[in-house]
Amino acid sequence: MSRPTPIGTIDFLALLPAAFTMLTFMGCPAVGPDYVKPATSVSAAWNTELQGGLSAGQPDRQTLARWWTTLNDPVLSSLIERAVVGNLDLQEARARVREARARRGISKAALFPTIDAGGSASVRRSSEERGRGTEEDLYEIGFDAGWELDLFGGTRRSIEGAEADLQASRENLRDVLVSLLAEVALNYVDVRTFQTRLSVATANLDAQTDTYNISTWRLEAGLTTQLDVEQARYSMEQTRAQIPTLRTGLEQAKNGLAVLLGEQPGALHPELEGSRPVPVTPLEVAVGIPADVLRRRPDVRQAERELAAQTARVGVATADLYPKFSLPGSIGLEALSPDNLFSAGSRTYLAGPAVTWRIFDAGAIRSNIDVQTALQEQALIRYESAVLTALEDVENMLVAYADEQVRRRSLVDATEAAQRAVDLARDQYSSGLIDFQNVLVAQRSLLVLQEELAVSDSRVTSNLISLYKALGGGWTSLASAGAAAHAKQ
Repeated sequence: MSRPTPIGTIDFLALLPAAFTMLTFMGCPAVGPDYVKPATSVSAAWNTELQGGLSAGQPDRQTLARWWTTLNDPVLSSLIERAVVGNLDLQEARARVREARARRGISKAALFPTIDAGGSASVRRSSEERGRGTEEDLYEIGFDAGWELDLFGGTRRSIEGAEADLQASRENLRDVLVSLLAEVALNYVDVRTFQTRLSVATANLDAQTDTYNISTWRLEAGLTTQLDVEQARYSMEQTRAQIPTLRTGLEQAKNGLAVLLGEQPGALHPELEGSRPVPVTPLEVAVGIPADVLRRRPDVRQAERELAAQTARVGVATADLYPKFSLPGSIGLEALSPDNLFSAGSRTYLAGPAVTWRIFDAGAIRSNIDVQTALQEQALIRYESAVLTALEDVENMLVAYADEQVRRRSLVDATEAAQRAVDLARDQYSSGLIDFQNVLVAQRSLLVLQEELAVSDSRVTSNLISLYKALGGGWTSLASAGAAAHAKQ
């Protein structure tokens, strides 16, 4: 009667040929398409004529990275630095990077063997119909190991896709940052614009109140009619009615700015209480060329990485067409009583290569390949769309920034002329040389022009901010504590 072979004398040499063959195949190329970055053809220069201080020169990297400093507003710079630390959307994007990194770790783990340890103590009773109706104790302790060999590259493609997903999540973080910097600056400009408009409305209300008083005195002196008084009054009240709406807009802009910083509404009211002018834009702005923008824009880079990840998933699905080879094994102790569990005769083992191959699944695997290929096509379309959107954003803001400066210069001249007309009309009306209608028209025109000029000042700066956002500026350099948080991603 042959005795069980002790585990120390297992003939592992008999398994070496099969293991060597499997390890040799692991060097084979992975199945599925190899990713190639799409070639993108763009114009060598912008379609829009560069004017208003814009130039095609290469932007200074430091200037583009911290574009908000070109506006020379310390309050704005402080708000942006705090937003990088406290904004909740940015914190969520950082958490998504950590998630993607962990998922990459899961994919990499599939390359290595798994080892499980276990033990059990059980009682089994056989039936009297089939056996003797006796109870039998069984005690087991052991280790199980398994290693699925990546012969056809399914696991390698999975890792490739997970790595691309991680890179895409980092680009998403950068895209969120670019949007955040622009939104903080735009909301800040809104605050200063509402403050300016409130100042304009208040000053006009004071002037119209003086005009109303003049018309009242002239009525009491018998120099005018009640019509002039009522016209002066409704003009004055019309201006007064604009002030609550402007105050509401100012409060909403302040609250929106606080939320962007991750703070409660109202938290920024004390430091934004004093009225300040809208930040003035720099005289010269270098915008580079279209190809630079595509290399810099985080949303374009993210779309390209998502395409790479989906291409790898086609390979993962394709690998299911091929057999799967593994090296399972176990070693343990098994006995009918605890006393014999650690004896020499209680040792057990199992070792040997295994193969599984799905030979029929009604076309499920090939349908999954078709699904992943279709998703790859969609990812390619999204990438191409991101490229076109990036170019469109820049072209639109180049036009808007230059044209608004032309509009603003005309509004400045018009406002100065309207102010002179109001002064002349008030003097001539007080002297009885003209009727009140001329004063009313002049004051209305001045109010409208001052409002438009305040809005135009805001648009020039807002358009520059949006241009920097379209150029992909801001993500390459984070402020203060935000830099350290980003560096850990």
